[in-house]
Amino acid sequence: MDQLDKLETNVRLSVRNPHSESTSAFGRGVADLCLGVREYGSLNAAAKNMGMAYSKAWRIIKDTEAALDIQLLNRDGAHGSELTERGGRLLDAYIAIDARLQAEAQRLFAELGA
Repeated sequence: MDQLDKLETNVRLSVRNPHSESTSAFGRGVADLCLGVREYGSLNAAAKNMGMAYSKAWRIIKDTEAALDIQLLNRDGAHGSELTERGGRLLDAYIAIDARLQAEAQRLFAELGA
């Protein structure tokens, strides 16, 4: 077996606002936080599941919301958080595009004889 056969590709996708001065974007980390909110019902639980401080998760979400000019989460204090309708659509689109990109990159890697 050729050592190249053991390798796989990894494409990094991000969604950004080209009109924003911020460098913040919706990428894998923000997507994982949003998936956690969807699964656990709170940003705090999502952050803990990722081994991240709540304050860091809060800052990441706020910075991304400001950069994209989209509210990702509805927060209800002690009652947790949920994705907004737009946040959910963005997350679903990100997941679908990411899966297709990863599969296509791996297919191309194999096709090109790597």
